[in-house]
Amino acid sequence: MDRLHCSRRDLLKAIGLGGTALGVESALKATKLFAGDMTNRPNFVFFLIDDLGWRDTACYGSSYYETPNIDRLASEGMRFTNAYAACAVCSPTRAAVMTGRYPARLGVTDWIRSRFQGGKIPADKKNPTKYVGGKNRKLLCPPNALWMELSEITIAEALKSVGYTTCHIGKWHLGADDWYPDRQGFDYNIGGCDFGQPPSYFDPYSRKGQGDIPTLPSRRKGEYLTDREADEAAKFIRQHRDKPFFLYMANYAVHTPIQGKANLVAKYKSKKPTNQKNPTYAAMVESVDDAVGKICSTLDELNLSERTIMFFTSDNGGLSSVTNNAPLRAGKGYPYEGGIREPLIVRWLNVIEPGTISDEPVTSVDYLPTICEAAGAALPHDRAIDGVSILEHLRSNGRMTLHRDAIFWHFPHYRGNIVPYSIIRAGDWKLIKRYDGKRFELFNLKADMPETTDLSQKRPGKVKELDAKLIAWLRATDAKLPKPNPDYDPDRGSKRVKTSR
Repeated sequence: MDRLHCSRRDLLKAIGLGGTALGVESALKATKLFAGDMTNRPNFVFFLIDDLGWRDTACYGSSYYETPNIDRLASEGMRFTNAYAACAVCSPTRAAVMTGRYPARLGVTDWIRSRFQGGKIPADKKNPTKYVGGKNRKLLCPPNALWMELSEITIAEALKSVGYTTCHIGKWHLGADDWYPDRQGFDYNIGGCDFGQPPSYFDPYSRKGQGDIPTLPSRRKGEYLTDREADEAAKFIRQHRDKPFFLYMANYAVHTPIQGKANLVAKYKSKKPTNQKNPTYAAMVESVDDAVGKICSTLDELNLSERTIMFFTSDNGGLSSVTNNAPLRAGKGYPYEGGIREPLIVRWLNVIEPGTISDEPVTSVDYLPTICEAAGAALPHDRAIDGVSILEHLRSNGRMTLHRDAIFWHFPHYRGNIVPYSIIRAGDWKLIKRYDGKRFELFNLKADMPETTDLSQKRPGKVKELDAKLIAWLRATDAKLPKPNPDYDPDRGSKRVKTSR
């Protein structure tokens, strides 16, 4: 074991992640709950599908995509209508899922550039701090991290402290080499690396300029990646059936490149399209559904289904060029609901009433505290955890509310025609605050889920109220804000950005 890995373990021991000094209240609860009996601790399977839109499954309203296994999860568990990703792009959401902390705290506020995309690891192995921006931009923006820091405590690390075996399968995208999943508490890393997308969905999973997936050796030429991930998941479950496990099933699909199995593509080409009409993307969605089915069948076969809590969600909204998120506005990358609202299904047999629907707003930071409470693992006591456990909400079949004041987002970057923004949702109200161009947009999501009517001019008092809460949150999280660019030259082609429909 190398020096970095050893110092990581020493650090965790020093701060108390050994099941003892992590938050007295939750530690006492864990002791009362399990009293050292490993057989009572539930298993966890956490699906994080890449780029899957809110409307991309039948149980969420699609009549084009076919998802019987995902629909089965919804019919046997709780389906959320107001679940959110912590960001409209992938890496920040993945970091938030793993840590229970908002991306603004972590410094991971945009997708992380892989090495083949120019994400060069500095010689001093320190994340960049220098603001970036050209003369054609009004603002200088904080740099995005090249990795999630090892000092962050992940779900895997928290669960290992109470005896879980942990496995990551699929997309990691939170750093290269020294920041791979095995350095963040996972016993197994199958496919996780710095890539934000696979080179190819067909074995040997390689392409010129990107190479192959370094943590997933070729097995059978032409094999589909999502099928391979499902096989690896079933194998892991079989090998670790006799003790509690955490399986993080982070499928590379349905991210680009848009590639599906030929027989499924042909099936959807012959199907009548709706506003969703890409047959290759539909084939990818069905392959994800097949993976869900394979894992559920494995759990059933081994009599583990009743002992396993399953989560199914996505890391950001659907990509508008390949799917349609209507009635939600826009898609991946945008601050509108199509960019951040996600499917979320939680199945917990004999605890959650089958077919329950919850309208409670939840977000990516809630998963760590929820899983830790269910497993009897205490939360880190030396840092802010932004999420709240939804365990009692699940146990009460949605009757117990979270009493949370607001949910927040922070994206201090330019991205194509998207300018830096922050968001707050409080109750039914949502305020988008931009740092370039039009300052505010205000929507009432209960009355206007498609965000067609901006109320910022009609409700200045509500704008002021929400902006004050947003500013306070940005300060509390030490969020890095854009700042004026002294070299800005409007004659170099800078354009005011129009909000996208």
